[in-house]
Amino acid sequence: MSNNGILYMLPVTLGADNLQQVLPDDVIQLAQGLDTFIVENEKTARRFLSLIKTHKPVRELALLPLNEHTTDAELPALLAPLRAGKDVGLMSEAGCPGIADPGARLAELAHRQQIRVAPMTGPSSILLALMGSGFNGQRFTFLGYIPSDKQARIQALKDLERHSRQHRETQIFIETPYRNQHLLEDILAHCAAETRLCIARNLSLPTELIISKPIREWRKSELPELHKQPTVFLLLA
Repeated sequence: MSNNGILYMLPVTLGADNLQQVLPDDVIQLAQGLDTFIVENEKTARRFLSLIKTHKPVRELALLPLNEHTTDAELPALLAPLRAGKDVGLMSEAGCPGIADPGARLAELAHRQQIRVAPMTGPSSILLALMGSGFNGQRFTFLGYIPSDKQARIQALKDLERHSRQHRETQIFIETPYRNQHLLEDILAHCAAETRLCIARNLSLPTELIISKPIREWRKSELPELHKQPTVFLLLA
């Protein structure tokens, strides 16, 4: 039997202090008892750990960084506590680790080293958006970030709309929050009138907004404010 610790994939809130609304009690209790965490953002991690009132003072917890700048060569050292038998929590900056998040790379390596990976229940903006959209939940693709270059973005939108039409597949994507409004404008300008668009903003927060309707109706509507607000876009042609 392996003496390795368990890598717990610990979800966090999507930006509010609404712990009881989005996280099960057993997830909070598990996180409270850990003293080693692998985190995407140390500042937000410390805030979350203070919020859940960990058994040890937050200043005494070990926080190991794993972000977009972490190289593959640095990953094995992050698993050292687990190989020594310690349970460790892996946390994203927001939502579920491993989903549109660098934590997936560490989970892959953990599997190769026979370290148990245990996902815990919590909010995923991608799945919440799909659930609330009314779009095809049997067949869907998450595409990550849309290209930032305008011409490449327009071409990507045309390509994913074509794919959605051919396969009746929901296309889910995101953008850096300060470019949300530009992405929305390009969707309305270049996608077909009958293609359905869902905008899911600030999911699980008091300012949550989920609206689904055809592009032709979006073009006649007052557009929601998306600038610098976390938003998931969904298309179904």
